[in-house]
Amino acid sequence: MYLVGLTGGIASGKSAVSSMLRELGCPIIDADVVARKVVEQHTPAYSRIVYHFGPEILLENGEIDRQKLGQIIFANEEKRKLLNSITHPEIHKAMLKEILFYFLRGYRYVVLDVPLLFETRRLTQFLNHTVVVYCDPATQLLRLMQRDGLTQEQAEQRVAAQMPLNEKRGLANHVIENSGSREDTHRQVLRLHTKLEDSMDFLLVRVIAIAATAGLGGILLYAAKILLS
Repeated sequence: MYLVGLTGGIASGKSAVSSMLRELGCPIIDADVVARKVVEQHTPAYSRIVYHFGPEILLENGEIDRQKLGQIIFANEEKRKLLNSITHPEIHKAMLKEILFYFLRGYRYVVLDVPLLFETRRLTQFLNHTVVVYCDPATQLLRLMQRDGLTQEQAEQRVAAQMPLNEKRGLANHVIENSGSREDTHRQVLRLHTKLEDSMDFLLVRVIAIAATAGLGGILLYAAKILLS
């Protein structure tokens, strides 16, 4: 099994592309969904976040108020780095468990939907393909304002907190241009899906895995013979 990284920018349309791939049968591990799970009440990450950011970020039911926490971290880079240092290790551990689940079920590849894929760079070394969902800056800003009910200043602040989409586009193997219609985006997703389905990368990964397993088995057998001789 090989890994595909899917990323984009805030309001660039990454979630829409992820949904299209899921509808085509692609296994998706969504880092945002995982991120919500690892900060649920009574988890280690939850406790550390409340300790560092205070009880004022909690809702009445004790859950973290994501909107209030977002306002804090998008206005303060140090706070944002602190939150990332708490959540990212937990997110990566949880994603690894899901990857192993799909591996054991025999999937050829898994798509990792990760908003900060290139910002953190912790996963890129394990990916065979990287996909960026791109849209032009004006479209991105307008979509964000309409989606989240933000002022232009608030929207610009949130966009500025991430790596520019132009820079991400230069780092990716594949680019989905999402400034136009949904139909046009869907056509591009279909082409990407065909490339992933036709890729033989999974064979190389399996050969390496088999070789590593065989090598480990040989070492254990050799060690057993020495101990028993």
